[in-house]
Amino acid sequence: MKAAAYSYPKLIKLALPIMLGNFFQMLYNLADSYFLGKIGKEALSAPSISMNLIFFMIIFAFGFSNAGTTLISQSKGKGDGEKMDFYLGQMTTLILIVAVVISVLGIILTDKLLVLMQVPEDTFAYTSSYLRIIFSGIPFMFMSFVLRSSLQGIGNSVTPLLVQSITVVLNIILDPLLIFGFGPIPPMTVKGAAYATVFSRIVASVIAVVILAGGKKGITLRLGNMKPDAKAIRLLLKIGVPSSVGQGISALGFTVLQGVVNTLGSSVIAAFGVGNRIIGLFNMPAMGISQASAVLVGQRIGAKDHSGAWRVVKHSFITVFVFISVGMSLTFFKGSSVVKFFVNDPEVIKHGVMLFRIVSPSVVFFALFTVSTGVFQGAGDTKPVMIFNIIRLWGIRVPVVYLLVACASLGAVSIWVGMFASNLIVSLAGFILLSKGRWLHKLNPDDI
Repeated sequence: MKAAAYSYPKLIKLALPIMLGNFFQMLYNLADSYFLGKIGKEALSAPSISMNLIFFMIIFAFGFSNAGTTLISQSKGKGDGEKMDFYLGQMTTLILIVAVVISVLGIILTDKLLVLMQVPEDTFAYTSSYLRIIFSGIPFMFMSFVLRSSLQGIGNSVTPLLVQSITVVLNIILDPLLIFGFGPIPPMTVKGAAYATVFSRIVASVIAVVILAGGKKGITLRLGNMKPDAKAIRLLLKIGVPSSVGQGISALGFTVLQGVVNTLGSSVIAAFGVGNRIIGLFNMPAMGISQASAVLVGQRIGAKDHSGAWRVVKHSFITVFVFISVGMSLTFFKGSSVVKFFVNDPEVIKHGVMLFRIVSPSVVFFALFTVSTGVFQGAGDTKPVMIFNIIRLWGIRVPVVYLLVACASLGAVSIWVGMFASNLIVSLAGFILLSKGRWLHKLNPDDI
């Protein structure tokens, strides 16, 4: 049975749980930042420094899980339940292989990577111990990706939200107990935050396997479908590799940028980490709408309903513009209060306020660009996503930052200006390409 016709309520019904799920995912790091901030800015810097490196190491799992969403949603659009189960199995196999490789490499290379990133001596030990523990839990994190991608692909975003809610609450409960100690539990500071996160992800992984193997949510994980199929793996790679490479090279740019930030001292590191998390928090609606757009565009293309796909785009843009304008107005005018909530340090607050004043306007454009990437993803047209991600960091942000640091001696302001310029330029280029509509014809639903 083909997917039902598109309507705006369907977009909101799918997007709202995704937004909340993304918000809960953000709470993993926000909870760490809040409690570690009570210890000091050196401890707070550990998850801040780790964020971009972890993202770089797991980027291929994102790409392949998103490719799975594309194929499952288009199979849903044309009413092929067997293909939905088949692509779930193929995606799971590919992602678990990647997970094991990344976990092993991450544990082995942690200290060498931190040296390359020029991590300050006062935060090195904290960051190293935090990262090693997080990398050990990567396979469990990836099973959550499988659950989210498969169920969202068929239009069920509520179940992943419920699983995420349980594990985030568990993480928030465990954080203060393991960081500060309680009763027989000794204080583990930064290691405690990492252990809390990994244990929560183990719980999420077990729940994911039970749900998918049970087959009661409209899609079933079967061992027979996990045997690698050459044609299916090639298709997953065709869709997943370009976006993964683009995001991976982009994440490497963020890691290089973090290296520049690290040379500016702990106060700038803390402001940069808190600022990015807050911007990411307010960008949650855009990410939710983007993921919902990918699913609904995929279903519309699978049903050969191109006018419906364009309606998804129009409604997504309008909705995101309203959300992000409110959020960025708050950070622009009340940035000091936002930073102070996490770190009551005058130097950190000063740098954070300047970050928000310069970067906030460009985030409005980038939020709309985030929707565009969802549309390209749902259509299976991921090469533009790769190109834009590479240009954003390596073509604009990193060169601008290095130029301003070296020639203008602007210090932390160089980072904020680079963020503004890269967000704005890439967003405008993405809007132009999206308007041409070539993404509608990237995949033939009859070949999936």
